[in-house]
Amino acid sequence: MNLSFLLLFVLVLVGRGVGLNECQESRCGKHGPPIRFPFRLKNRQPEFCGFPGFDLSCTETQDTLLELPTSVKLYINTIDYASQVIFASDPNNCLPRQLLNFNLSNSPFKFGERFQYDYVFFNCTSIDRKIYLSMPCLSVTGYDVHAFVTDGFVSSLALTSCTKMYNVSSVPMEFISRDNTLHLKWSKPACGFCEAQDKYCRLKNSTRFETECFDKPKSSRGIGIKLMAAGIALGALLIVLVGFVLYHIYSSDKAEKENQARVKKFLQDYKALKPTRYSYADIKRITNQFKDNLGQGAYGTVFKGKLSNEIFVAVKMLNNSTGNGEEFINEVGLMGRIHHVNVVRLVGYCADGFRRALVYEHLPNESLEKFIFSDDGKELPLGWEKLQDIALGIAKGIEYLHQGCHQRILHFDIKPHNILLDESFNPKISDFGLAKLCSKDQSAISMTTARGTIGYIAPEVFSRNFGNVSYKSDVYSFGMVLLDMVRGRKNKDFTEASQVYFPEWVYNRLDKGEELRIQIKEENDEQIAKKLIIVGLWCIQWHPVGRPSMEAVVQMLEGEGNKLTMPPNPFASAGPARMDANALGRHLQQELAVIFETEGS
Repeated sequence: MNLSFLLLFVLVLVGRGVGLNECQESRCGKHGPPIRFPFRLKNRQPEFCGFPGFDLSCTETQDTLLELPTSVKLYINTIDYASQVIFASDPNNCLPRQLLNFNLSNSPFKFGERFQYDYVFFNCTSIDRKIYLSMPCLSVTGYDVHAFVTDGFVSSLALTSCTKMYNVSSVPMEFISRDNTLHLKWSKPACGFCEAQDKYCRLKNSTRFETECFDKPKSSRGIGIKLMAAGIALGALLIVLVGFVLYHIYSSDKAEKENQARVKKFLQDYKALKPTRYSYADIKRITNQFKDNLGQGAYGTVFKGKLSNEIFVAVKMLNNSTGNGEEFINEVGLMGRIHHVNVVRLVGYCADGFRRALVYEHLPNESLEKFIFSDDGKELPLGWEKLQDIALGIAKGIEYLHQGCHQRILHFDIKPHNILLDESFNPKISDFGLAKLCSKDQSAISMTTARGTIGYIAPEVFSRNFGNVSYKSDVYSFGMVLLDMVRGRKNKDFTEASQVYFPEWVYNRLDKGEELRIQIKEENDEQIAKKLIIVGLWCIQWHPVGRPSMEAVVQMLEGEGNKLTMPPNPFASAGPARMDANALGRHLQQELAVIFETEGS
């Protein structure tokens, strides 16, 4: 058999698709998204190749089409299998036209945008163009269609030249934006875990809806390529060997130069304390293919990475299926300008397509939360003097955010979990996904929804009856952290403090001069504990005007504890509608739990 006959035989086999898997990955067009489980192509693949509700089809123009149960048709532009998100568009470039028929109740998909709004549509002959969302694709000559968010102020607008058309409820803002792009996500089947392991997903059998991971199949062209490679190698082995040696010398020299340039660039950026932009390939290399998982958070997963033998980092891969990128923009925008010993440093970031990551310095002792409370009854390693040093470091970090930058930075999520500790247990504030910027002379800021973590949120963030939201909201959260430090050191055999609202309990005992019943080893420990309690109680005054600034907090922590005065009782209230601290604390937490559960669903 000569070489030309062998080559022809291989091409025939490949052309006829010998050994093709019925469920192999396919596309509608050359540049279309890859289609694999849980999706399948109708009329081309058996039903067991996909999951119910994930049927796609190809149009005459080779576009990938998704038909929803309400006869709504969408073009699929991209499928992110790892994050379980599809990016779709309207075939007629007019997503708002689909609104009245759009219904996902019988579909496996949900809106990918976190926040959804109610809108009312008007048909107008003239209107102030500063206060509306124009819908050009719905408009005709002489009559423009506009959409308003129905949050209570539509009735106050001058709409005399407008006629109401219809209302729509619970719609993401991207539905009426002009980029004609819609994010839809799915939760079942949960195949993102397989994709994260660089594997594919499929049904375990054809009768049940259980799935399993499996190794990516080799291409059907692999056999043909191997045969051709073998034939070529038999006829030109010497040429291949010589070429390989020459190429290896060239590529090694080129790779070495590229590595030197990459290291030089990193060292320059590292010296200048500027975050570096990495590609997704860089992130995979830094994390050794995401081998070392450090933990899971609300917005993503954290992996340990290595830039060199001496420099380790923590890489937070952000979830693409939630939010609109605000957390990513906040952290990169804010952290790139922050340089303080008590604020975690942003080494770099990745914004490669739909993949986003934040690269931080690695802190080996993890978070303060780990060293405050012990679930197994073991003695905690941090003494009172180290706790005082940590408290002072956190306070200096927050003071820097409030006063040390060109604009004031409000963190809004100060809690033990977001305080990281380096090898010497020096604290560093992290996680700026909820932070906001404001000018230093701004006494109050606007906020549409509550931000933070239950138990650390200032009362005014939840209800404006307590005052305006400002930098004093971070002061309240810091006060709760201080009291948590003390609460974690109470005697294990004493249960009364765990059955009541701890801040009120400790205030009453200190005010009456009663024993605090906390773990004391050194003579100076009790003075440190009292100092942390008094400063914490000053910080958690219900009304912001009664709380000190972080500058004053630092001064109190640096001073002598026995010179501090007791603050007013933050739990005392007057009037017929009085609610004790326990009831108010429980009420706030219950209401906030409902809010966060609603936003997360």
